[in-house]
Amino acid sequence: METASCNQKVEIWGGIECSINRVSDNFQDQCLYSGHYTRPNDIRNIAKLGIKKMRYPVLWEKHKPGIVTEIDWRFCEKGLNELKENNIETIVGLVHHGSGPEYVSFFNDTFANHFASYARQVAEKFPWITLYTPINEPLTTARFCGLYGLWYPHGKSDYEFLTILLSECKATILAMKALREINPEAKLVQTEDLGKTHSTPLLKYQADFENERRWLAIDLLCGRVNPAHELWKYFIKSGIPDSELYFFIDNPCPPDILGFNYYLTSERYIDETLELYPAHTQGGNNKHKYADVEAVRVPIKQDGVENLLTEAWNRFKLPLAITEVHLGCTREEQLRWVNHVWNVVNKLNNEAVDIRALTVWSLLGSYNWCNLLTSNSGTYESGAFDVRSGELRPTALSGLIRSLSHNAPFNHPVLEVEGWWNRDSRILYANNVPSRDTKTMTLKASKPNLIIGKTGTLGNAFARICESRAIYAHVLSRKDLNICHVHEIEKVILQLKPWAIVNTAGFVRVDDAENDADSCFQTNAIGPDNLAKACLKYGIKLLTFSSDMVFDGAKNNTYVENDGVAPLNVYGQSKVMAEQLTLATNPDVLVVRTSAFFGPWDMYNFVYGALKSFKNNQRYMAASNIFISPTYVPDLVNTSLDLLLDNASGVWHLANSGETSWASLAEEIARRGGYSLSLTHSVSSEDLNWIAKRPQYSAMKSQKGIVLPSLDDALSRFFNDQKVIAV
Repeated sequence: METASCNQKVEIWGGIECSINRVSDNFQDQCLYSGHYTRPNDIRNIAKLGIKKMRYPVLWEKHKPGIVTEIDWRFCEKGLNELKENNIETIVGLVHHGSGPEYVSFFNDTFANHFASYARQVAEKFPWITLYTPINEPLTTARFCGLYGLWYPHGKSDYEFLTILLSECKATILAMKALREINPEAKLVQTEDLGKTHSTPLLKYQADFENERRWLAIDLLCGRVNPAHELWKYFIKSGIPDSELYFFIDNPCPPDILGFNYYLTSERYIDETLELYPAHTQGGNNKHKYADVEAVRVPIKQDGVENLLTEAWNRFKLPLAITEVHLGCTREEQLRWVNHVWNVVNKLNNEAVDIRALTVWSLLGSYNWCNLLTSNSGTYESGAFDVRSGELRPTALSGLIRSLSHNAPFNHPVLEVEGWWNRDSRILYANNVPSRDTKTMTLKASKPNLIIGKTGTLGNAFARICESRAIYAHVLSRKDLNICHVHEIEKVILQLKPWAIVNTAGFVRVDDAENDADSCFQTNAIGPDNLAKACLKYGIKLLTFSSDMVFDGAKNNTYVENDGVAPLNVYGQSKVMAEQLTLATNPDVLVVRTSAFFGPWDMYNFVYGALKSFKNNQRYMAASNIFISPTYVPDLVNTSLDLLLDNASGVWHLANSGETSWASLAEEIARRGGYSLSLTHSVSSEDLNWIAKRPQYSAMKSQKGIVLPSLDDALSRFFNDQKVIAV
């Protein structure tokens, strides 16, 4: 796996996910969801990345929702001026997956004419803007609006699809004409999805059709759709008058820069063997029924971004740019994906393909793309920044972007391992596929993530999840390394040269700690401080864990990171000391407070203990007056690893959303497991004869914007994982 290289010929651009799409009568605004409209310092923080150009929305539906609406330019004017002040050239977008305001229609000239009028108003207000993307991905939008029925006007026919596409392309041509009347230097940066369809031999005819159709928007703008075009008859057969097509022959408007958006889902595979695929993937044409799935999920050879860009270059011979690069995934995979595409575009540029830039998309993250923007589920994917706290928190991607923007190398051990799209784990549908294209991966990098606590619940989980995420890890037990001995720590660091240390070792017996305080403090406080000192000395990142027992429960409301600590027992006191010592020694330490964790891979947790009792038809006692935030170990570990890669520091709360008493949790476990609730026995904590005093309320959440899935969701996955493990 190549590490990030740098080439001054290819620029790094940026963009924020800004779709305003319509579903029925509801308009969904990504910038509203991300808080961009109300957060004044976004541009200032984005500028620190060093990007050269920025795709920025001045969207029609936002600024001119009514036909007589007087446009309020203040917000976008501030943003555009800040971009200019920071020497970032702006590519203004006017429609992004939208169907226009309510007063226009794709099915007459109101969409095109009113859009051109709006474009003129934008140019008159900002005459210095040169680069425009009037309508983002017209073909993709037309498919979603006119072929699949997902977005307004929810069409499901070739006629509706083609009518919408023609309306968007005509609007683009008229808008560019209006823009150039105000600013003759205005240039068209036209974006479209860079995809391809693969198929079984039977469905080759359908794949060939779709692979020709994918170029239609660009062909229309370039005036290429004439009677000799492969799809001219498709238009006529679908009910489109040829007079509509001659408009484009007579008014060509070729892009000045052809922008392609390539995602891991852009390449598709269609297969008539329906029983191999889930029902939601199945559809077809008038001739055959077939499943349509991501090509990356079947063992075939994909074209990949390099071959598809070369294909586009050979077809159009227009300057190219990657105008969206984004991957909604774990942090190391986001790094690997941008790094991969960066190396591809530089390689092609060196081979005389005119590629101007790579655009890191979704700088502020994106919402609801898991359901293709059909509803506001609130599902969020972070980008170069995470905005869930209300402020911009840089993620690991920010460091990569800054390095590439300044033509500096970016080296990280996670980049030395192949991304998931090149590993066998990518394959979900393996049968009946003619050829395999997978790689045997050796999980090895120059530096490991060192995990301390091999035999414990968290240590075991980190080892498992690092392996699944292809993060090279080295795991040590207490016999391998005693963190209470500084010389042992330094010896291991010099031998293994880790880039990070995850400390999951600890004295966890809360009641025993009351009578063995010295051992508890040595393991839980002195040991982590020793690690903090060594990590500071050798420039290594440290992640260590704390507990909800640092609180006394008096707040009786959800605890956040900056709440004062007041432990009630020795164990809690040792965790407070650990937090204070490590952060005083090394402010770069990441401390994760968590609570009552349970997972699918060990037997030493409350959920497993309750299930074991129920299976044996034994009553299980649980306190009804102790309220906590149970935490699912896979969620805890995955999020902790993301924060580690983000170089986060300080104290963070990680617990699944929601709170419950131990007794209520036991009842829920019985209910989900199919056991009688009579097997649960609700008692007071005093009846459990605990030696150490516990806080009666220690539910937690994060004020720093990290939100783990709900407890209900976590329990569902736990029971599902148990079934998988049993099989």
